[in-house]
Amino acid sequence: MKRLKIITLCLALLITIFTGCSSTSTSSANGDNTPATSTESKTTEKQIPDFTGEWKQENSKSDDSYQVATISGDTIEIYWVSDNGDTKSLYWAGSFIAPTIADEPYIWNSENDHSKTDSAMLASTDDTKAMTYQNGVLSYKASAMGTTTTVKLEKQK
Repeated sequence: MKRLKIITLCLALLITIFTGCSSTSTSSANGDNTPATSTESKTTEKQIPDFTGEWKQENSKSDDSYQVATISGDTIEIYWVSDNGDTKSLYWAGSFIAPTIADEPYIWNSENDHSKTDSAMLASTDDTKAMTYQNGVLSYKASAMGTTTTVKLEKQK
């Protein structure tokens, strides 16, 4: 009975997250293409971001249903959260490769830890998942019930 309740809540979460999702915005290289002078480069050196910690979905369509991630060491775990945080289901457990330079976007392929995800009903079955970090936002594609959306997470303070 408890499992049925969890499945029902998770399905409601998935529907809530993906309802209203249409096309995702695409980024273009129409930003400032002016090369930096050597003086500018020296005064505005970027720091390598610290990914360690908790991340929360910023683009959820619901206040009580969203995804969260925890990055620790060389791992990332992502969960579906619903019922205002009372229900949490594993979506992804995989590898994390920290950046060694501050260039953005930073992209890595997270390798699925199937020993954790194979027994989780709402977990992704993908072997790898492309993760992108740019402008303080960690993003990746999530699919459920035939719908794919780009999930965007922000680091929690």
